[in-house]
Amino acid sequence: QVQVVQSGGGLVQAGGSLRLSCGISGRTSSLYVVGWFRQAPGSEREFVARIKWNPQTTSYADSVKGRFTVFRDNANNTVYLQMNGLKSEDAAVYYCAASRWNSAIASAYEYWGQGTQVTVSS
Repeated sequence: QVQVVQSGGGLVQAGGSLRLSCGISGRTSSLYVVGWFRQAPGSEREFVARIKWNPQTTSYADSVKGRFTVFRDNANNTVYLQMNGLKSEDAAVYYCAASRWNSAIASAYEYWGQGTQVTVSS
């Protein structure tokens, strides 16, 4: 089993920055990728970014490319989502998830964090 625990989030002004954290524990050797997803009210859950467990290659949704960065701290198996230049359309509940499969589709992710709210004020 794999446990996923999120932290971070909150309220930020448009143009500001936030960093989300995702602690991964348990059978991490079985993991292929950790992804970040978000879901705004009335919308589907959408892919934001992902980082392969090993090697640590990354990919991003076009809507966040150049503004968001996903990276991992090997020492404590924590994955971070650094969000810069936040826009009102970035406001959503953000989820961290882990998967044994190479996918950017939410249904392929087996282990989910509890979600954290990101609110962007204009």
